Amino acid sequence: VQLVESGGGLVQAGGSLRLSCTASDRTFSAYAMGWFRQSPGKEREFVAAVRPNRIGSKTGDSVKGRFTISRDEDKNTIHLQMNSLKPEDTAVYYCAAATRGPWNTPVPAFEYNYWGQGTQVTVSL
Repeated sequence: VQLVESGGGLVQAGGSLRLSCTASDRTFSAYAMGWFRQSPGKEREFVAAVRPNRIGSKTGDSVKGRFTISRDEDKNTIHLQMNSLKPEDTAVYYCAAATRGPWNTPVPAFEYNYWGQGTQVTVSL
């Protein structure tokens, strides 16, 4: 499975960005997808995950109420809508797929077996 992210960039604090991730696999709807982020010197952090067939999602505590994950089965794509961005949201954002399960909204990075190349998000004051 190949995952290609897009939509990163530079935005001022309080602004919004929408990230997208397109999967090459035709069985896209059958597995959970997630977003993670990592900034220099920090561990990779769970941001959000969405279950197969759009049945439920989960967001991390640090972005709850500001970020929303969604998936478009027709386009093999997931999105991360990021609102009210803060400088601490600055990181490389990675899309990930859990094609071997679990079939809910996995949080640990080791549950995901495919990763995109990452897209930089920078939030300035």
